[in-house]
Amino acid sequence: MASQPALSSFIWAVADLLRGDYKQSDYGKVILPFTVLRRLDCVLDSTKPAVLAELAAKEKLGVNPAPFLSRITGRQFFNASPLDLKKLLGDPTHVATNLFAYIQGFSPEVRDIFEHFEFQTQIERLSKAGLLYQVTEKFCQIDLHPDKVSNADMGTVFEELIRKFAELSNETAGEHFTPREVIRLMVNLLFVEDDEVLAKPGVVRTLYDPTAGTGGMLSVAGEYLHEHNPKASLAVYGQELNPESYAICKADMLIKGQDVANIVFGNTLSDDGHPTKTFDYMLSNPPFGVEWKKVEREVRKEHQDKGFAGRFGPGLPRVSDGSMLFLLHLISKMRPATEGGSRFGIVLNGSPLFTGGAGSGESEIRRYVLENDLLEAIVGLPTDMFYNTGIATYVWILSNRKPAARKGKVQLIDASGMWQKMRKSLGQKRKELSDAHIDRITRLFGHFEEASDHDADGSARPISRIFDNEDFGYHSITVERPLRGEDGKVVLGQKGKQKGKPQPDSSLRDTENVPYKDDMAEYFKREVLPHAPDAWIDSDKTRVGYEIPFNRHFYVFKPPRPLAEIDADLKASTDRILEMIKGLSA
Repeated sequence: MASQPALSSFIWAVADLLRGDYKQSDYGKVILPFTVLRRLDCVLDSTKPAVLAELAAKEKLGVNPAPFLSRITGRQFFNASPLDLKKLLGDPTHVATNLFAYIQGFSPEVRDIFEHFEFQTQIERLSKAGLLYQVTEKFCQIDLHPDKVSNADMGTVFEELIRKFAELSNETAGEHFTPREVIRLMVNLLFVEDDEVLAKPGVVRTLYDPTAGTGGMLSVAGEYLHEHNPKASLAVYGQELNPESYAICKADMLIKGQDVANIVFGNTLSDDGHPTKTFDYMLSNPPFGVEWKKVEREVRKEHQDKGFAGRFGPGLPRVSDGSMLFLLHLISKMRPATEGGSRFGIVLNGSPLFTGGAGSGESEIRRYVLENDLLEAIVGLPTDMFYNTGIATYVWILSNRKPAARKGKVQLIDASGMWQKMRKSLGQKRKELSDAHIDRITRLFGHFEEASDHDADGSARPISRIFDNEDFGYHSITVERPLRGEDGKVVLGQKGKQKGKPQPDSSLRDTENVPYKDDMAEYFKREVLPHAPDAWIDSDKTRVGYEIPFNRHFYVFKPPRPLAEIDADLKASTDRILEMIKGLSA
């Protein structure tokens, strides 16, 4: 078994060949497609003679050979060319021509992968630089057969490479993938309540990721299900916008025997690749805080023309952050509850919890989620968990088939203190979740109960809290005070509906957020009238809002130390400084 580090360092040795002829930021354009090509080459190696014999036999009969060749390889793909990478080396003067011919010999879904890598351009460029033979020879030295390098290790190697290439070209590295342990946590939360169902033999479930990257989430979910129930089968679906990530994801799924027609290239928000499908499970880590200006026209059109029949009925977030559009997209992909329902996990930053006041797009989306009882839990993760950002992140778990105990409730889990320091940081990622942390968070969610930890001083600090959906709602009321003339008298309306009524003074206007569960009139009497006896509520302007002030619910007030104690500390410090000064002057 080739170890991950050995594999990564081998691939970096290839980078040494490219130095000088290629900019560092372009290394990936050569190394990623060659790694995929070598892996496919190794996978098909043992069946090559049988495939060529079958090809000749079927061509003689004038029959389409494709289905027969796939049957021999035992995969959904084949290569009908007599060449392979090692054979190419036997004819050093025609490596480029033969490499093209070899790639053309693959079945269409594999050719599509190399088209998205724009591999033809790189072959020509390497050939011109006189490097093509050496690079091909280098890749022939390593065995990338799945028996030698597992799919999981291969996935990690791709992520490592993409991260390094992205760092070299100053791109946003973490856009491509989510740390494996975060995916494992999400997959645990997704499946924990369904273990019994998933353990039944012959179970088939669908899983979808609208921001699939290199396919990490789909892979980890597949591995989890296989470990827990080797007889269960998971059909995976995805869509990805970055051509290289898409090509890697497709190659990975191809080798695992998934139907690669389910992995679609393109922008999920403007051009949904699975428009009519719904799914059992979904996972997504959409880009944080990335604006959606490029797809604004299409998204607004769908919102206006289709309303709730489309994906964006509840509302649209501000253009500077599109992550809540992915939340709405996933909700639209939930299998109806009458057909067994759906559960999904999505990683978001802090802003979807509270950005936007009552009536704003963000608040209306939260309102839709909570009033339709779709939110099961939110887990607050430690900072410095992702490769390209140090900010706090949150995993939202949503479901339209909540167990009875969870109906009408939301669980908040503060896991921000659960982490271990990494031996070596990767980009911005300095912390990781251990297996014990993942187990603990999964248990807190699975048991659906409130829990606390104890700090060093023995005081309790909550880590799991349960709320009613309504606890996050509020009425935003507009409080008016009368306009007064120069004589200090209240100005009354002269015409129509306003005749005889006090006119509001816009400079004294104020808004108050009244918790949903509070009686508005009682609140007004208690909180406003004692300070402004002439005030009233303009009920035409009352709005419903929703926000989830996550951190506030876990804040524990610690009283300051007694003054006498602080004074004594200060005096001790001062005395010590005076002694030191004395020593110096002596």
